[in-house]
Amino acid sequence: SPDKSIANTGADSIRRGLAAARTLGTDGVLVVPGTVTPEVPYDVVWDRTKDRIGELVDEAKQTGVAICVENVWNKFHLSPIELRDYIDSFDSEFVRVYLDVGNMLLYGYPEHWIRILGSRIKKVHFKDFRTSVGNGGGFVGLLEGDVNWPEVMKAFGEIGYTGPASVELGPYKYHWEASIYVISLQMDYILGRR
Repeated sequence: SPDKSIANTGADSIRRGLAAARTLGTDGVLVVPGTVTPEVPYDVVWDRTKDRIGELVDEAKQTGVAICVENVWNKFHLSPIELRDYIDSFDSEFVRVYLDVGNMLLYGYPEHWIRILGSRIKKVHFKDFRTSVGNGGGFVGLLEGDVNWPEVMKAFGEIGYTGPASVELGPYKYHWEASIYVISLQMDYILGRR
């Protein structure tokens, strides 16, 4: 943000996230580094977020917790090559990728991102999306959208990814407990256990 107080709040949030992650025993914290807007162009977001995250790399290293940049709908990192180059610019194992396989379907294919980002991927969100909807209403349950799950899992195998994959879905409106069973079954199919 061009507003220093907002930028400082963002950096402080990452610091608190690093400390909380260390306390909880996890090795990565999800970060959305910035948003491109009509007032704040892409190159400015690139430079500002690089500066801010760059200032936090030593703290991440001290905590043993990686800053994991997620691909989200913020008009930033619109290709895997951009995200790869951004991550590589920090030259640190403590700046990695939190890949969301459903978020790039409007402008790419998760299996391509996985192969290009490779070992930079530290954590993964599983989510599905119907491209024909074309907006936030397109997010659907696993196996109900356009994610090519067999190809996604093949790509993860090719890069040797064995880290966590968490499902990012809300519960059902009624009988929320049923969503736990449905998601578990969907994951069994995606992971090749059925």
